[in-house]
Amino acid sequence: MHLYLIRHAHAVDLAPDHARPLSERGRDQMRVLARFLRRSESFDAEEIWHSTLRRAHETAQLLVEGISREVPCREVAGLAPEDDPAVFAPTLVACKHSVAVVGHEPHLSALASLLVRGAAAPPVFAMRKGTVLALERAGRYWIVRWHVFPDLMA
Repeated sequence: MHLYLIRHAHAVDLAPDHARPLSERGRDQMRVLARFLRRSESFDAEEIWHSTLRRAHETAQLLVEGISREVPCREVAGLAPEDDPAVFAPTLVACKHSVAVVGHEPHLSALASLLVRGAAAPPVFAMRKGTVLALERAGRYWIVRWHVFPDLMA
């Protein structure tokens, strides 16, 4: 099983936090990322899960549009910025198919650290906006397949 941890793209600074949409810069980041994933043929998620926050939902939608593949998106609890990754990790362990998770910091870095090395803190990954960290299940832990962020693709 492959897992793609994706931090939402750049968003506008507005209140309330849950309603912040992607900025034009963020939309551009996702278009570039989706083109890269489509060309590289390295993204095989069968489903995309995203947090309840608008910017994560928009990131997931732009990803689906850009990869030009039918991939269902659904809102999933436990992906908010301050949620405990140890509570969410069993959901991934139980999953039998490849999935992409669109979320936020500091949750994603802590989740990646927990999956790869068994401890969420201190985090060993930096999930910049618009970043994808691809992992593969290898027994109890996960291994890093690749890690890309917008500056590498521009």
